[in-house]
Amino acid sequence: MKKSLNLRSLAAQTIEQVVEKGQSLSNVLPPMQQKVSDKDKALLQELCFGVLRTLPQLEWLVSKLMSRPMTGKQRTIHYLIMVGFYQLLYTRIPAHAALAETVEGAVAIKRQSLKGLINGVLRQFQRQQDELMAEAAKHESRFLHPAWLMQRIRKAYPGQWQEIIAANNQRPPMWLRVNRQHHSRDEWLKLLSEAGLEGQPHPHYRDAVRLDTPAPVHVLPGFEQGWVTVQDASAQGCVDLLDPQDGETILDLCAAPGGKTTHILEAAPAAEVMAVDVDPARLKRVYENLQRLGMNAEVKQGDGRFPAQWCGKQQFDRILLDAPCSATGVIRRHPDIKWLRRDRDIAELAELQKEILEAIWPHLKSGGTLLYATCSILPEENSLQVAAFLNRHPEAKLVETGTPELPGIQNLPAEHEGDGFFYAKLIKN
Repeated sequence: MKKSLNLRSLAAQTIEQVVEKGQSLSNVLPPMQQKVSDKDKALLQELCFGVLRTLPQLEWLVSKLMSRPMTGKQRTIHYLIMVGFYQLLYTRIPAHAALAETVEGAVAIKRQSLKGLINGVLRQFQRQQDELMAEAAKHESRFLHPAWLMQRIRKAYPGQWQEIIAANNQRPPMWLRVNRQHHSRDEWLKLLSEAGLEGQPHPHYRDAVRLDTPAPVHVLPGFEQGWVTVQDASAQGCVDLLDPQDGETILDLCAAPGGKTTHILEAAPAAEVMAVDVDPARLKRVYENLQRLGMNAEVKQGDGRFPAQWCGKQQFDRILLDAPCSATGVIRRHPDIKWLRRDRDIAELAELQKEILEAIWPHLKSGGTLLYATCSILPEENSLQVAAFLNRHPEAKLVETGTPELPGIQNLPAEHEGDGFFYAKLIKN
């Protein structure tokens, strides 16, 4: 590989974009992966995800081993050193190779004069690793979360916060959705077993299967033919609760990337589905998902706060509102969320959710069903949001999901479970 495309330097630059510039990892990483060979794409992803998952601990190690932080144009070196620490601590890459490649990364970003510094810091870490990690195990950085988020999780879940934090820091399980138009889940599990892979059915969600070991999609029976889709179990819970029926008009609002749109059509292939999202770039994914599965839906770009602009006065039998949220339930899939979100975002997001709920409610037919969902675990966006809505709307009745005093079902992330997700099912009387 050309020196200019040193994989460690690409990882350091990617992480810097996320942490310093507030860029989403899912936007920054793919173009970086295009610069390396196919066999190196997975390692680049592992280094970026891994460093972002363990960032506070790595920051603490840098502060212990360097007398002053790297600033300005040298800042990339700060992240390159972290990439070095991560390899030594969490990968099976031989130490000598991790060191050599990380030091070489300085050349790729035209900081050749700092090779000695990087080498010195990484070797010092190797010498002191045991005592440093023993000290790190007592430091608050061991939780690997920003302080504001820790505080909110502890307040909301005084008895469970440690399990939630631990789940957020794990690698996510791989969940699949079996397309019931092609096979029952049990039939597909047999095909999976015949392909030499094993999976477990979810106890509550009828189409969900967890792979015992994550696998590339091309080895999954019938993936290309649309027999199965990668989708977290908790996300699948939305359509189970929505319970769409053939012949109904159904709105999937905030639909991108389209996993729930296609799930609605698998459950009710003769439903008329409109999928709406505000983000034109992410709407492309909705088209791609519909195309792969050979399905049709009306796809529109539109803002949930102003439905008249994209559906006039139309009313729907069912509405799935997967509201924009803090995404605090999916941190294990997107560790950059911890560093992109700010404490002040939560109140702003809750206000946006309220505006969308209020705007879309008149577009639900009398007797119709609205499912409010988020991939958040914070009460301000979930139970408190729905309780306030029920207070303002006596014609809204909560069904199947909690009580008016404590509305909704809150899933929390867990090792063999789905992501953190919230659902509240409302009927308009």
